[in-house]
Amino acid sequence: MGTTEEPGTRPRPLGVGMVGYAFMGAAHSQGWRTVGRVFDLPLRPVLAAVCGRDGQAVRAAADRLGWAAAETDWRALIARDDVDVVDICTPGDSHAEIAVAALEAGKHVLCEKPLANTVDEAEAMVEAAERARARGQLAMTGFNYRRVPATALARRMVEEGRLGTLRHVRVSYLQDWLVDPDFPLTWRLKKEYAGSGALGDLGAHAVDLAQFLAGESLVGVSALTETFVRERPILEGASAGLAAGGSGAGRGPVTVDDAALFTARFASGALGSFEATRFASGRKNALRIELNGEKGSLAFDLERLNELSFHDHTEPGVSAGFRRILVTEPDHPYLEAWWPPGHGLGYEHTFVHQARDLVHAIAAGRQPEPSFAEGLRVQRVLAAVEESALKNSVYTPIPV
Repeated sequence: MGTTEEPGTRPRPLGVGMVGYAFMGAAHSQGWRTVGRVFDLPLRPVLAAVCGRDGQAVRAAADRLGWAAAETDWRALIARDDVDVVDICTPGDSHAEIAVAALEAGKHVLCEKPLANTVDEAEAMVEAAERARARGQLAMTGFNYRRVPATALARRMVEEGRLGTLRHVRVSYLQDWLVDPDFPLTWRLKKEYAGSGALGDLGAHAVDLAQFLAGESLVGVSALTETFVRERPILEGASAGLAAGGSGAGRGPVTVDDAALFTARFASGALGSFEATRFASGRKNALRIELNGEKGSLAFDLERLNELSFHDHTEPGVSAGFRRILVTEPDHPYLEAWWPPGHGLGYEHTFVHQARDLVHAIAAGRQPEPSFAEGLRVQRVLAAVEESALKNSVYTPIPV
């Protein structure tokens, strides 16, 4: 359970500095604050400093989220002697610059998904990570849905051969927070900041989770994208999570997709279908994935994240069917440190598990997963989707 805190027995501190403090920053902070109080760790995370451009706001965030100090320049945060890990929770347009600088300064890096806004930026980040790896620094992409105990269990079952040869993977990630045409023009709706819309915001998760569970990469896609509301009210002030207010100062252009739909092929020949939208009214955070194989099927729904559905097709038909697995047992992934069976976890726990895995990797000098190279693999899929959509859905191979 928790790490011993008797004098002389506490693990060596691991200083964490975080850039960005909004929705993702709050989630990452929860993970760093909690992880050492739940899991036995070889290093002790210390929330050294958080960084943001607005001095007053970042100091308030530091107090609220548990950080010891605040900075207004990410370069100053990277230069701090008490920062060993730089956690990047900013919009995608700054990921590459901050990550490369942090790695070159001798820091470990955790970077939120998608890894970058372009393939070129992601490739530069991978090259920097490879150079840093030779010096002992490690880099990790923040795909937190790998850390849901149910998806980790699903991966284990696929590795054990419970599905046999894979035939189909279907994924949808549906939200509805943009249905209102008067929702304001936040940074997530501007290509220069976000890179893409639902495709990068939601589709990146869908692609990574599909490749992770299948244990193989996508090799080609055929895609459609659409922007349903092409102008929105100019934003007044900063957005808070997925909520914001307009200024009444006119409307500006939306320069990203509102929805993306694509079919895909995996390296083995298995087929995939993907849908990502922020216009599915009534769907709040509905990430759903199903894998069908010759021996069985697995299905997961993020809105019921303590459950996994499994069908064993080797059983007699008279009694076969999908069964619900309640993923709360102590021998399920990550759950040895939490509550008695039947006591479920939530969204925030994925960030605790992410921090746990990164700390263990740093202590062991082992490449954490997903690596920047895996983040680049997702970025190449997203780029192929955009290319295919621009070419009227023509099948577009994904570079290795």
